[in-house]
Amino acid sequence: MMPGGFDHAKRQHLLTFAVFKLLSVTLTLAGIAGFILSIGMAVDANVLIFARLKEELRSGRGLASAIEAGFDHAWPSIRDSNVSSMITAGILFWFGRYTGASIITGFALTLFLGVAVSMFTAITVTRTFLRLLVGRGLPMNEWLFNVAPDADRSASPAD
Repeated sequence: MMPGGFDHAKRQHLLTFAVFKLLSVTLTLAGIAGFILSIGMAVDANVLIFARLKEELRSGRGLASAIEAGFDHAWPSIRDSNVSSMITAGILFWFGRYTGASIITGFALTLFLGVAVSMFTAITVTRTFLRLLVGRGLPMNEWLFNVAPDADRSASPAD
């Protein structure tokens, strides 16, 4: 498990529920399905971020620069997938309002809000959390990211 992954997931869910409470969203079965789908989007965003971070560490970057480069390289994929899901949710919301199907609007609303919150937390909260850990000099070992030590990386592959 990635550092802070479980805590980040709990915070993202709590933040989403807080937004639901502020907007008086009624969670029907369809709304819960939209929320669960948005959880999957959040997991996907964090998997992309940490996969890119590992690639940067394997290429020889230091931890701080690998974090920045990992986020920079993961952002286009996260942005594209989340924006397309939000556009789809917007179309579903319009369709549900047009036909009077509250189940569709509930699904679309919870999906849209959940994806928006997950995009915010994946990019802003996770990045800030990792920057703080590195900035404070806490023992952030590359081993935590499942990356081989420096000695193993120095060996170049055969041509």
